[in-house]
Amino acid sequence: MNKRRIAVLGSTGSIGSQTLNVIKTHKDFFTLEAITANFNADLLISQAREFIPNAVVISDESRYSYVKTALEDLPIKVFAGFDSVVQITSLESIDIVLSALVGYAGLLPSIRALEEGKMLALANKEALVVAGELVIDTANKHKVSVIPVDSEHSAIFQCLVGETNNPIEKIYLTASGGPFRDYTREQLKNVTPEQALKHPNWRMGDKVTIDSADLMNKGLEVIEAHWLFGLDPDKIEVLIHPQSIVHSMVQFYDGSIKAQLGLPDMKLPIQYALSYPYRLSPTYPVLDFNNFVSLTFEKPDKENFRNLELAYIAIKKGGNMPCILNAANEIVVEAFLKNKIPFLNMPNVIEKCMNKIDFISNPTYEDYVTTDKETRILAKSLL
Repeated sequence: MNKRRIAVLGSTGSIGSQTLNVIKTHKDFFTLEAITANFNADLLISQAREFIPNAVVISDESRYSYVKTALEDLPIKVFAGFDSVVQITSLESIDIVLSALVGYAGLLPSIRALEEGKMLALANKEALVVAGELVIDTANKHKVSVIPVDSEHSAIFQCLVGETNNPIEKIYLTASGGPFRDYTREQLKNVTPEQALKHPNWRMGDKVTIDSADLMNKGLEVIEAHWLFGLDPDKIEVLIHPQSIVHSMVQFYDGSIKAQLGLPDMKLPIQYALSYPYRLSPTYPVLDFNNFVSLTFEKPDKENFRNLELAYIAIKKGGNMPCILNAANEIVVEAFLKNKIPFLNMPNVIEKCMNKIDFISNPTYEDYVTTDKETRILAKSLL
């Protein structure tokens, strides 16, 4: 395997930091070419001094001078602003762009990376949720691959290797159920952000952790799976699997089911996405079945966790509806984290946005931008 040159968009977040650990462990196979951060300048500086990438970008322009001064003794190009995050993907020295940006912000950099012919390792599911058809069409047009980094989609991807001509009957996306899996509706009325951020199995950023607690994360993953694997939503089923050992499964036409298993550690799917189709030695603990004598599965509670059903409605409607869903969700999650909206009210705001924002059946990129902006304004007013 030739050495691969990596750009990590969102290097200071949970996925980004773990990606740098993978690169550090396998420095014979990977080299870090560029890193970007939103506002965490101190960690960005620390990462830059350790890895000496070709370029760094701080999206928050007010921190440019601080980062520039801190790295002036090193041969590192320093840029600032979101436009620079987008443009950095066009560097000729980059082979793979790993997008670990959070939310809608990941869409334009993902499209630009694909237009520049870069393999895209995608941890930013919102890019596919908001504009899945556009992203996949761009990848196909430029004949480049989109490799999923989400543990569930990585599992499906791995199960499908070598199965090109075998029809899929169904895929199963597994979910831990989050910290409130056994809560009654009465209990859910009073849950706090602090409780929601205590995920039982995974270490993730705040936004993804809240999405996991209310099952929106799994709804977004249903939409992501639809675009990644070209499946009708009715062939994508969600199962609650509290142990988080079976990361997802594929059922083929003959009834056979393949599953990918492992401990809940994001370094495995990150490493696989960077090294595909090769497998490298693990940088993480591996599964010992002696520690997991029982694996259980159950149906999700769609009444108390309505976001999952809203996501199915959005992808079946198509057009700009998933974009509306995503934009409204980003607003309500931010509001919940600031104690401005109760846990159970979040799906109400999202549903109202889906009913009120103008539907566009065949949106352009500009339509997605307008839809996102209008939905955020409406969601904030509904709070």
